Amino acid sequence: MRKRSVIVIIFLWAVTVFALFPCGIAFAQAPDTLWTKTYGGIYDDIAYSVKQTSDGGYIVAGYSSSFGAGGYDVYLVKTNSGGDTLWIRTYGGINDDRGYSVQQTADGGYIVAGFTKSFGAGGSDVYLIKIDANGDLLWAKTYGGGDHDVGYAVQQTTDGYIIAGRTNSFGAGSFDLYLIRTDTNGDTLWTKTYGGISTDGGYSVQETADGGYIAVGYTFSYGSGLGDVYLIKTDENGAIQWTKTYGGSRTEEGYSIEKTSDGGYIITGYTGSFGAGGNDVYLIKIDSGGDTLWTRSYGGTEGDDGRSVQQTADDGYIITGRTSSFGQGSEDVYLIRTDEDGNTIWTETFGGTADDGGRFVQETSDGGYIITGYTESFGAGYRDLYLIKIKPEPDIEEHQNQNTNTQALFIEIFPNPFRDRVNIRCRMEDGRWNSEDISLRIYDATGRLVKEFIPPTAYSSVPT
Repeated sequence: MRKRSVIVIIFLWAVTVFALFPCGIAFAQAPDTLWTKTYGGIYDDIAYSVKQTSDGGYIVAGYSSSFGAGGYDVYLVKTNSGGDTLWIRTYGGINDDRGYSVQQTADGGYIVAGFTKSFGAGGSDVYLIKIDANGDLLWAKTYGGGDHDVGYAVQQTTDGYIIAGRTNSFGAGSFDLYLIRTDTNGDTLWTKTYGGISTDGGYSVQETADGGYIAVGYTFSYGSGLGDVYLIKTDENGAIQWTKTYGGSRTEEGYSIEKTSDGGYIITGYTGSFGAGGNDVYLIKIDSGGDTLWTRSYGGTEGDDGRSVQQTADDGYIITGRTSSFGQGSEDVYLIRTDEDGNTIWTETFGGTADDGGRFVQETSDGGYIITGYTESFGAGYRDLYLIKIKPEPDIEEHQNQNTNTQALFIEIFPNPFRDRVNIRCRMEDGRWNSEDISLRIYDATGRLVKEFIPPTAYSSVPT
């Protein structure tokens, strides 16, 4: 379910304020949903990755406890352009096996990465599965040692595959960031670990223009806070060229990295150090050397995170994740559209009254978006795979120009000046917005939330 909202924030930092002022609301509206689909059985099924395929349809990867041979199995769903199921496959053994990343390969088949507890040498091993265009298994490989190893991302390279994850079997700490380089048959060319004496891991990897690799994740070994976003740039053999950490005094993690048209990179994850809430969506734009160009945070007073980011055709960005600050349920799918500088163009939430979350987003060939994740609100079981298709956007610049200065919320504050109590009167002078679309938040000079009205009544009295 979709809900638009406008948030008006007033900071009470002076005893004299303007008695009556208009707040122009100039947010573009999110494009409409074309369709939503759920996939799964009566138990627990969740998606982590989706890609548009060469036939205009989609491939979705995750894991399922409703189908397959074990507790959880790797779960793949192939759909047409309308989200209708063409085929479903599960892969795994009698124990738990999960899929976290899928990509269509140059031969028209697919490569999937995750972990397996059914096969391999340890408690869990990195699991790499190669299948043909119909989902039939061509080969499967495991990588790891005697403890726990997980693959979170896979990318096809010019001559094989690169996998990013974390390992408890090798390296310096309890977990280390783990890179595995293979040939086209999945045979190991090299493996590398990166990190310190604490816990570190990788969630996303890309091949770079110079033939090397860049991986993002988290580190509790280095950085300025409890945990920081961890970025590693390597050469073609996995040797470190440079590393960077990003964050503040609390905890940050990076979940997704993509190359950008200017030769740099865009990263998303979450931040506990910056923003409005417990955790906020964290967006970091860096140059080719990892130096920060700008950072942005998005969210409300509760927990929000970004799980996937992609640069859009107009050089802006699209982010998905989950939000506990906005939407219908305790968690909703969160979609954020920004311009090239990270300024919000629009945001949207999807879901019902239970927990729903976004895991991956991609701009589609028609200019719209495809999102996948999980839903507890809809479907057949406890959680189901959730696939959401968004229509193409209208011209954003034109839409913004149409909306600027046409929607006004008038706020009257009295008495003026005030001392220990202030009265606030709201008046909306645009029929396209209703009172339920407005959230009114009052903050003091320290940034403490004094009062929130959702929706605000026409007249409110607030002690200061």
